[in-house]
Amino acid sequence: MLLDGKNAVVYGAAGAIGGAVSRAFARAGASVFLAGRTPATLEAVADDIRSAGGRAQVAPVDAQDRDAVEAHADEVVARAGSLDVSFNATSFCALQNVALVDIRLQDFLAPVVEAARTHFITATAAARRMTRQGSGVIILLSSSAAKETRHQMGGFNLACAGIEALTRSLAGEVGRHGVRVVGLRPNFTPETRPGLSESALPFLVKDTLLGRLPHLSEVADTAVYLASPAAGAMAGAMAGAVVDLSCGAIVD
Repeated sequence: MLLDGKNAVVYGAAGAIGGAVSRAFARAGASVFLAGRTPATLEAVADDIRSAGGRAQVAPVDAQDRDAVEAHADEVVARAGSLDVSFNATSFCALQNVALVDIRLQDFLAPVVEAARTHFITATAAARRMTRQGSGVIILLSSSAAKETRHQMGGFNLACAGIEALTRSLAGEVGRHGVRVVGLRPNFTPETRPGLSESALPFLVKDTLLGRLPHLSEVADTAVYLASPAAGAMAGAMAGAVVDLSCGAIVD
């Protein structure tokens, strides 16, 4: 029960990664506050958590709306007493498979702006409350695209690289207040797309040292580890770092 007694907010909790992380947080003992745009899909995740004996609450929150995020964060603290973990798994639009010399400016900028906006809003909302209480963990979700070169990903690469830069900058500002900010960089995870198998993605698999792509459970379990203050000395001291789950597609 690595997160026993912790209160965790997951934005985009009804998505594949958000749902997996929410369930993993709950299994680790956290009370999970599921935030997203569609209450019905959030409730489905909450039902899974509750049926397994976990604790989950649902709230409609647009993670691109600063006022909505701030109000929800206040509600979490008022109801639970603290906000201990923040994880943003919201998706953003990105036109891919078009060369940079051919892509339209607005299509290139769209993911950069969306990613920067939602991660800035949610991370700083958590940081303000965590610094007041003197503790907390903020996990920002990037992807291997942040360091890849071969694939035509439009502005998605820059969006992910920006998330990692924000991770470092925020960690530098709040670390001495007891708040750890860390990043998570998975490769493409086939389970996030129903019906898609790894065998359909040989061009991604061949780039990896392990000869495979990450599993959704690996992403979720790593998020639990990063959020946990009891996961060992490495987690306790980790701040500003981005943990790579690219299966060796990226070697730092």
